[in-house]
Amino acid sequence: MIFDPPLATATLVQRYKRFLFDAVLPDGTDMTGSCPNTGSMRGLTTPGSRIWMSEHNSPTRKYRHMLEIVEADGTLVGINTGLPNRLAEEAIRLGLVADLHTYQQFAREQRYGRNSRIDILLSDPDRGLAYVEVKNVHFSRTPGLAEFPDSPTARGAKHLEELGDMVEAGHRAVMIYLVQRGDCDSLRICCDFDPAYAQAFDRAMARGVEAYAVKCQVSPTQIRPTGLMRVDEVALAAL
Repeated sequence: MIFDPPLATATLVQRYKRFLFDAVLPDGTDMTGSCPNTGSMRGLTTPGSRIWMSEHNSPTRKYRHMLEIVEADGTLVGINTGLPNRLAEEAIRLGLVADLHTYQQFAREQRYGRNSRIDILLSDPDRGLAYVEVKNVHFSRTPGLAEFPDSPTARGAKHLEELGDMVEAGHRAVMIYLVQRGDCDSLRICCDFDPAYAQAFDRAMARGVEAYAVKCQVSPTQIRPTGLMRVDEVALAAL
């Protein structure tokens, strides 16, 4: 995914009210922009961090700038939670995620389960349906290791249960963790922040849900999926 026009840079002052951030432009001008990530953004909100923003000139937008990338731990991290589905689709079409690219039909945001929408629904006349859920990952506290989630997510646990239901109904179900940072080689489920999600993940794997973590190269010009990284098993016994 290419950023067009190119992103503008600034220095982060603060991120607040989940949807907003203040920053200083290179010429010293103070500004406020929108933040397309309502999560905790743990480790990515340090004042003084270098950031990159997209610019939007629509008259219906209150804020011209939208936060896209934060520099943290010596690497660039994509924070826009509106991008992972597009990046996961790109990864699938490039053949990076098992054999998902061989399904004939591709659809987004289809209703299923318990009043939910699946991010990607793949279908094939010979192979049936594959339900694909996508989660954005940007948290890391150990070099080389990405972790999800960075805060409790009951909704995420519900999605894992629904994927398991699809497997038991005779379909294929896939969980894709889209890691928007290039400094990690493996992904681990974050048991200490959300034991309930870890338990849901273990149960989903036991029911036949597949899990893949997609690594991305992040730069001010583009975010590009480059391949898979290892998904570590959850050790609930250690909790």
